[in-house]
Amino acid sequence: MTSHPSTPSTPSTPRHDRTPGLVATARALAEGEVTSRALVERALARIEATQGTLNAFRIVRGEAALAEADAADRELAAGVRRPLLGVPVAVKDDMDVAGEPTAFGCPGTFPPAAEDGEAVRRLRASGAVIVGKTNTCELGQWPFTEGPAFGATRNPWHHGHTPGGSSGGSAAAVAAGLVPAALGSDGAGSVRIPAAWTGLVGIKPQRGRISTWPHGESFQGITVNGPLARTVADAALLLDAAGGNHAHDPHRPAPVRALDAVGRDPGRLRIALSLKPPFTAVPTRLHGEIRARVVELAERLAGWGHRVEEADPPYGAIGLTFVPRATVGVAERVREVPFPDLLDPRTHGAARLGRLLAGPPLRAARRAEAGLRRRVGAFFHAYDVVLAPTTAAPPPRIGALHALSGLATDRSMIAACPYAWPWNVLGWPGVNVPAGSVAGGLPVGAQLLGPAGSEPLLVALAAQLEAELRWHERWPGDRITSDSPAP
Repeated sequence: MTSHPSTPSTPSTPRHDRTPGLVATARALAEGEVTSRALVERALARIEATQGTLNAFRIVRGEAALAEADAADRELAAGVRRPLLGVPVAVKDDMDVAGEPTAFGCPGTFPPAAEDGEAVRRLRASGAVIVGKTNTCELGQWPFTEGPAFGATRNPWHHGHTPGGSSGGSAAAVAAGLVPAALGSDGAGSVRIPAAWTGLVGIKPQRGRISTWPHGESFQGITVNGPLARTVADAALLLDAAGGNHAHDPHRPAPVRALDAVGRDPGRLRIALSLKPPFTAVPTRLHGEIRARVVELAERLAGWGHRVEEADPPYGAIGLTFVPRATVGVAERVREVPFPDLLDPRTHGAARLGRLLAGPPLRAARRAEAGLRRRVGAFFHAYDVVLAPTTAAPPPRIGALHALSGLATDRSMIAACPYAWPWNVLGWPGVNVPAGSVAGGLPVGAQLLGPAGSEPLLVALAAQLEAELRWHERWPGDRITSDSPAP
């Protein structure tokens, strides 16, 4: 990977104070090297210290998290062992946490959730301590994390830029070392895009792998929950811990163990390097430095014996099936908001379109998925994995997209992020891996994409890259640059 010398715009995290990863933290707790209370106190202190700059959290569960940490310490002392017992993690603010509001980036007062969503319930069952809920743009619609309800969440690598969206708060929290890992959600790249722009591993799992209940088909099935972490093993552990289904989930894929694939030889794979974005009505251009970083990854994979050649999946007019599902999903969520008059005009515009498309266009879009899976699935007769850019552009500056009109926002985000959303229509897994940085020290990423149920293969390949490139050893402040002072 190529990096660029620079002058820090934010202080480096001291090496002695850098948050251990999820796997290391769980191990240290199980071996009695540290207490959950100490870890949670440290996480809460870091959140408080950075909230005025990074602004990663919408809700911080201070007293509740400490009480849960004390309960975890009692279990650990009694010899109880669970995968994440006592480990502090965060979840995006589209997930229900009992006793806390689920505002999903919206302004206004929301009632507390009566019970945990299924993903949160499973995290708790694994022993995790939920320290807070992270910021997201309004109803998760955009690849930036800004809004009147909470302000702007900033990229730990450069405070003048967005961490991406819509899981930008989760990405910022992990990249800055506030928590070792966090859950986000991905409806058009909303895990993979912020992972790319903050130097993280982000997994968009198979539809149904992690439940989105109480929304059985979130945004008409295009949105899934997924982990963000610094390492492949950490992301895989969180995926396994949160994975599973509610009794009424409509999608229930066969179980996999992602963590077991870390360190496994993926074999010699046939990899399609896909640099051409799917067709969109908006002109898109792949940033030259991002292209170079992705090609460097391809060359490295070829050097390890994988067969890599340029080839693009036969997407066809897949975008025509995405828009009805996405906008109908927005309209459905708008109906649940207590104070809809406070919503962004762009949200109302998307909801109006969704109401228009809710009949025959939506049904046609849903029917088309099976044919798209067959056509794109045939591509995997010739290839095992697709390697593609995660975004076409580096992270924009804070405010660059927030004040635009609805049409201008759509055009800008399609131009910047044209690569991720087709896999949401297909419902298949993808993994963002860090691909280095561009001028200014801003991180960018690449996607490893596979067919249904391919998380173990993608995780094994990502771990192979990580073992060589060691992206987890780079932290914000190590080698970043600034063209303006951090606020």
